Amino acid sequence: MLKAKLSSLLFALLASVSLAVSAADVPNKPVTEAKTVQVASVTTVNINNADAATLQRELNGVGKVKAEAIVAYREEHGPFASVDELLEVKGIGAAILQKNLDKLSVN
Repeated sequence: MLKAKLSSLLFALLASVSLAVSAADVPNKPVTEAKTVQVASVTTVNINNADAATLQRELNGVGKVKAEAIVAYREEHGPFASVDELLEVKGIGAAILQKNLDKLSVN
């Protein structure tokens, strides 16, 4: 009986030593790892007072020529009543308007 108790104690001791050694081999890792999340900031562009450089920089699919065309249209016809009026500008189609709807304002 004494031999069985000693065997049990020895087994428990060796098992705990084995776990301690195994745990020491694992490099320390934080419980939660930080992940980098890139958030795109949405800048609203007022098409009634933005200059050509701002329009070119902030709007997708609008280069120098299209940005200048927007400014020229505004100077000739007055302020835009709605963002949909951009479709009247030569070179601005439905696809470009759709890509930029969340960025455009007339206020």
